[in-house]
This record gives sequence, C-alpha cells and structure tokens, in this order.
Amino acid sequence: MNWQDLTIAIVAGDAREQEIARCAVRAGASVRAYGFPWPEDGIENVYHASDAADALRGADFALFPIPGIASDGGLFAPALSGRIIPSVEMLSGMKPDAHIILGWADDNLRTCCEALGITLHEYEWDVDLMLLRGQAIVEGVLRIIIENTRITIHKANICLVGQGTIGTLLTRTLIGLGAHVSVAARNPVQRAAAWAAGAECHTLEQLPEILPEMDIIIGSVPKQLIGPELLRTVKADALLVDVAAPPGTIDRETAAKMGIKAVWARGMGARAPITVGRSQWTGISRRIEAIMEQRQ
Repeated sequence: MNWQDLTIAIVAGDAREQEIARCAVRAGASVRAYGFPWPEDGIENVYHASDAADALRGADFALFPIPGIASDGGLFAPALSGRIIPSVEMLSGMKPDAHIILGWADDNLRTCCEALGITLHEYEWDVDLMLLRGQAIVEGVLRIIIENTRITIHKANICLVGQGTIGTLLTRTLIGLGAHVSVAARNPVQRAAAWAAGAECHTLEQLPEILPEMDIIIGSVPKQLIGPELLRTVKADALLVDVAAPPGTIDRETAAKMGIKAVWARGMGARAPITVGRSQWTGISRRIEAIMEQRQ
C-alpha cells in the first residue's frame, strides 16, 4: 500500500495522540488533528484543525481515542473545555467508504456511521494491543494506589475483580511486590492461571465473603459487579480502583456517597505517552494495512 495516498484524521485524546500523529507522518500519510494537547512548537507536517469537522474533512481514516466514549457521548478529550460528540454533520466530510478506528463505539456513533457508510473498527479488547500498552497501564495503577493509600502495597490485601489481559498483568505485578492478592473471576481458566501465579482465587459469587478483608479492590470488568450491596461489605478506608471501560466494575457514585474512596483509572496509558502512542500506532497501522489490502 502507498501511505502517501492516505489522509488520516486524529481527533480527541491526550499526549499519546501526539506520538500517533508523528508516527503517521513518518509512515507518509497526510495527517490532520484536533482535540488533544497541542505542543507549543506544533507537530511537524500535521495540520492543526480548527474543530473536529475540519480535522475529518477529506479523511480516509479517523483515529479516535482508546478510552472510548463517555456516558454523555463525548470522546475522551481531557484537554478541551467542551465536548466532542460525534454527529452526522461532523463526520460527513470524510471520504466515501471511510473508516474510523477507536477503542470502542457507542450507539450514537454507530448510528452516525451507518447513515454515512463509514466502517467502524473497535480495538479496546484486542489482546495484542493490550499487551503492548499494558505495562504503562500497570505503572499508572500503581501510582494511583501509592498516591491514595497510607499503607504499602507490600503485605496489603488486594482483590482483583476480573482477569483479562490487564487484570493478569496487575496480578503478577502485585504478587511480585509482595501483596496478598485475591482474584475473583468468572472464567475457571483465568482463575487457574491466577492461582498458578500465586494468587488466592474465587468465583464472583464469593465476593461478599472476601471483600470485607480487602485494603484495595481493583475492577477490570466492563460490567458493574460491585454495587450498593457489596459496597456495604467494604471497609470504610478501603481504596477502590476501576480500570474497566464504561460503565466500569464499581458503582463509583454510590461509593462516593458512602465515603469510600473510588478512583476511575481510565487513560492510564497517558503515563508514558511516547511508549504507548508508538505501541498503539503499531496496532493501528496493521489494521489500516489490512483494510487497504482488502480494497485491492
């Protein structure tokens, strides 16, 4: 494929998107950008658009952030004072048969893309990409734990709810740091792998029995499993950390009302934007190449 023939729009995100833009330029694409922190000296050969519609104008591909779309429909764009909510009007300037690559889409974005004939590609749960950026996420979660507790991770009682790619990396890291780790997961193979790594393992149905003893609870399942009933079993000084995609594992609003500290640890890859941006581009570029090969 000839990257010089492609126009790529990068819309929303954080410092990771700066590095993705640089990678796309190095590949040879024409790059248009809006909605992530813009360096004072700009990004060489990247057009800084006035708004999202301007960035998307003439694009073959649009890259939206991995953290996905908030409950109000806005793309992850913490540097902006306003919201970027996809609409038919915003997307209509893209080329015919365009593609959008992002972490995950909501119903609004799917409806807009269907109306315009734009193809969506979601990669929030791609294992290869998760592993490439996983260590940065783990380091970010460790920072949150350290900043929000008055105890060491060493010897702390920590429960991980879910053992997907990131949950598995967290389990191994926390065990290595000397924590007493319990894993609650639905999948028996995941529980067995966690046991082999040195964790105590439980089913989700056993959460009421184990949560009262926990100093730190980490959720990585994109389904609310820890609601008001389970929160009533949690120690008042426990720390809850939610690394899952919306709606998250933990009812954080109820936890806050109960005086329990709960942190939604989304966007943890931003801790190492150069490393994670490059790893994301590795996965994104492979997908673009595969799409272009299918067109030929």
